[in-house]
Amino acid sequence: MSKAKKSPLSHNIAFGLVVAELRRGRRMSQDRLSEAANFDRTSISLLERGLRSPTLDTVICLCRALEIPYSQLAALVEKKLEELP
Repeated sequence: MSKAKKSPLSHNIAFGLVVAELRRGRRMSQDRLSEAANFDRTSISLLERGLRSPTLDTVICLCRALEIPYSQLAALVEKKLEELP
C-alpha cells in the first residue's frame, strides 16, 4: 500500500493541531504552555497554526511541558497526518 508523500507544510499543520489538542485537553492556555516550555506565547501560536517548523529542541521542551513521551507525540502527529486531506 503506497501512501502519497505529505509536504513539510502538512507536517507542520499536523504537529500544530496535535499540540493544540494536547494543550486544550490539559486545560492549558497558550500562556501557561509557553511558560512551562520556556517559550514566548507567540511561538506557541505560530507552532499551533503550522506557521513555524519545530526544532528537535522545541519538540522535546513541548513534550516535557505537556508531560507526554516523544514517541507518543510522534505517533499522534503521524495519525493526524493520515487524517489531513
